[in-house]
Amino acid sequence: MFGARRGKDATMDAIITTLAQELGQNQRYVEQVVALLDEGNTIPFIARYRKELHGGMDDTTLRTLETKLRYLRSLQERREEVLRAIESQGNLTPALRQAVEAASTLAEVEDLYRPYRPKRRTRATMAREKGLTPLAEALWKQDGRDPATLAQNYVNPSLGVDTIDDALAGASDILAEEISDDAAIRKELRQRMARRAVLASRAANPEQDSVYRLYYDFSCPVAKLQGHQILALNRGEKEGFLKLSVDLPGAEGSALVCRHALRPGKTVSSFVKAAAEDAYARLIAPAAERELRNDLTSRAAEGAMGNFSLNLKPLLLQPPVKGAVTMGLDPGYRNGCKVAVVDPTGRVLDTAVVYPTLSQRKKEEAQERLLTLIRTHHVRHIAIGNGTASRETEEMTAAMLRQAPEVSYMIVNEAGASVYSASPLAAEEFPEYDVNLRSAISIARRLQDPLAELVKIEPQAIGVGQYQHDMPQKRLAEALEAVVEDCVNAVGVDVNTASPSLLRQVAGLNGATAKNIVAYREEHGPFSSRKQLLKVPKLGPKAFQQCAGFLRVPESRELLDHTGVHPESYPAAEQLLQLLGLPKGGRLAGLSQKVEALGWEQAAAACGVGIPTLQDMARELEKPGRDPREDLPPPVFRRDVMTVQDLKPGMVLTGTVRNVIDFGVFVDIGVHQDGLVHISQVTDRFIRHPSQVVRVGDTVEVAVLEVDEKRGRISLTMKNLPKEAQT
Repeated sequence: MFGARRGKDATMDAIITTLAQELGQNQRYVEQVVALLDEGNTIPFIARYRKELHGGMDDTTLRTLETKLRYLRSLQERREEVLRAIESQGNLTPALRQAVEAASTLAEVEDLYRPYRPKRRTRATMAREKGLTPLAEALWKQDGRDPATLAQNYVNPSLGVDTIDDALAGASDILAEEISDDAAIRKELRQRMARRAVLASRAANPEQDSVYRLYYDFSCPVAKLQGHQILALNRGEKEGFLKLSVDLPGAEGSALVCRHALRPGKTVSSFVKAAAEDAYARLIAPAAERELRNDLTSRAAEGAMGNFSLNLKPLLLQPPVKGAVTMGLDPGYRNGCKVAVVDPTGRVLDTAVVYPTLSQRKKEEAQERLLTLIRTHHVRHIAIGNGTASRETEEMTAAMLRQAPEVSYMIVNEAGASVYSASPLAAEEFPEYDVNLRSAISIARRLQDPLAELVKIEPQAIGVGQYQHDMPQKRLAEALEAVVEDCVNAVGVDVNTASPSLLRQVAGLNGATAKNIVAYREEHGPFSSRKQLLKVPKLGPKAFQQCAGFLRVPESRELLDHTGVHPESYPAAEQLLQLLGLPKGGRLAGLSQKVEALGWEQAAAACGVGIPTLQDMARELEKPGRDPREDLPPPVFRRDVMTVQDLKPGMVLTGTVRNVIDFGVFVDIGVHQDGLVHISQVTDRFIRHPSQVVRVGDTVEVAVLEVDEKRGRISLTMKNLPKEAQT
């Protein structure tokens, strides 16, 4: 028993050492994070409230650690399964055990297990059934004996071996399978293909035009393939436009296998050489190509999901437009433009449907109706969805606002609005409105509080990535849900106004407890303290520990309930205020400077917390209820409209970054379609990805390079702008 425990401890020590090396983190911190995860703590809670235990790792690093930890544990489980399986066959040798235990990837473990894995009926198994294994072993010795002479003794018509050729063919099949099962061959070939293989693409029908024409005659070393190229090639193959192949230059693959199979110092056996070549062509190469293609796709998908996550975070954290009545416009042709007016809290005040695209008279009627709504409800901002008919709706709005100079508008990305409006969640939230009007409400609310509204939509539908439908959907959902969770917890949630959709993203809560919080709130009135959360059904002490610091209670008499200070640190916060001689309800601006004067180490020791916790506490006390999004640049509102025809090369414009992908940046410059800043035009210095320079939601200065009206393409640059535009 103790030996087994020591073995498990040693395995865990090895995993922690590997994690520390791969992540470049202190081993003690890694060990403490693993312990926190095993205790059931959430990533947001660990990142925010256990900084002393992990040395200040951010949520992204912690999630990477968690993912790698799962992989290493599954690798260890698979090692143990393979060792048990081989041992049960009586084939486990000390050398094989050592090789399995030393394998650093699942692929290496599977290669070692391949010779011992139960196989389906193959040509080699049928040859073994015919008694040809001794012949194969004799031929494998490569001692110069004539293969035909050796095979004479194995001709046996009763077993289906009618001729010498039949015997030699069966022996060749056995040798080919054994060569194919050699783990050393597969490992070396895998490494060689990753470095040297070339992927080639040809058109399935050269006469047929498609978006994949760029790849109709294409080849590239796999080591240099970009993620977006891999995904485009895969999709082109799937849709039948492309035929792909992967191979090593010359005959490197076959030569590598033969070098392993042929014994040095022996006369080259043409028979074994032919068996090795057959093993490569029939068994090893197809499997190696599949494995390499899968690895390429996995690499590209991970990159695309990482890019999606990178784009999603700033989109969710866009600054809210608070305190203003907002009108949402969901443009359309046949079904008209749907209109919703919401108050500063998002409550629907009025709705309408207008038809500005049908005729001049209808357009004038639409403007009159919208102006009436603006004046009746004192609308300050208009949010226009960027979908069908948005260009015409924007033109109508800009013309209308000449009569309402106090109102401005903004184009809002409506991706996912239709998904939300047709969802059971929207039906539950707005049962009195039809699907189209729900979409207009969502568009208005996206301007007021992007985070609170976008959490209601599956992240995959928000549309700030590339090839999201080609990703492993479960893995993509997990990655994006993690981003949503991190954003929600970074901002904090008002427990008395948040929807169940927003609450379920809070650390420690789930769909059931989120609904229970809302139900309790509706039955008992607004929460008056954080402690009251413990009265919510199914919200126990562990869930309270994880969620409490991220929930704000503005109605509470306890100032600390308005902040991100965790309840477990309330005594420390009160001790800090007492130490500085400050009243809890008084003005606390400049508190950090007072602690600085006293000394952070001395103050932390006096309060019984670590310095990172004390620093977070001081920031929260200085600005209770602070929304971190308010520190970001505000969104750009407009009062006029431009068309593609207005654009001229050299024109410098201010735009908003809508999407950042591998090969460039899409920027909204105020016309119907976004312009593209190719990666080569983002900056003068070399960059591997545009995200090194910009992110979604950034306001940037761009210059027009080229306008292709026919193809609807606008080429932009961020380089060589006038100095006044760059500052």
